[in-house]
Amino acid sequence: MRYQNITKGTFLARPNRFIAHVLVDGETVVCHVKNTGRCAELLRPGVPVYLEKAQNPARKTAFDLIAVEKGDLLINMDAQAPNRVFAEWAAEGKFLPEVQVIQPEYRYGDSRLDFVLTTPRGLHLVEVKGVTLEEGGHARFPDAPTERGVRHLGELERAAAAGLAATAFFVIQMEGMKDFAPNDATHPAFGEALRHAAANGVRVEAWECAVTPESLRIVRPVKTLL
Repeated sequence: MRYQNITKGTFLARPNRFIAHVLVDGETVVCHVKNTGRCAELLRPGVPVYLEKAQNPARKTAFDLIAVEKGDLLINMDAQAPNRVFAEWAAEGKFLPEVQVIQPEYRYGDSRLDFVLTTPRGLHLVEVKGVTLEEGGHARFPDAPTERGVRHLGELERAAAAGLAATAFFVIQMEGMKDFAPNDATHPAFGEALRHAAANGVRVEAWECAVTPESLRIVRPVKTLL
């Protein structure tokens, strides 16, 4: 997936979850943050960030904040990007070569899962999670407690028990990771739910991405530690 009209700036502050103040060409601009998570380890005053110019000139915020530099890492932090990049990747047959139809926003049980893929062998449910937390070259999820994420894993597990294929797919929005694991220190219930789901028929996959300020592309699997 690609972005258009990218501008580099310097992060100044984040008054709330939805907006950030960024210095661009000597002027402070108000940007929409395309990630409502904490991202406290990423958005620190003075770090370089990348903005996409909004297509609607009437919008209150002229830019979207989509990526940030963390030392030598460039991390895409657009919360909408993982689903978009997975859909493109799956449409190319990279996830399942025999996929026939890819349907987003599939209602199953009490949850709306990200995708259902139709294959000759039946339906394959997929819940996609974007990963932006990195600790010493190790990718971790989540960066904050997510009861919704625990619920989604439960639905995947119930789907697997009913005979459907089910996958929890983690899109690591950076490159060069040593491994991926649930962030038990932040949300032990999520790690417990992920391990339980994996032991009961749910596939768990983590793939890292090649990231540029203008693009995001799924490139390779990362070893998963459960």
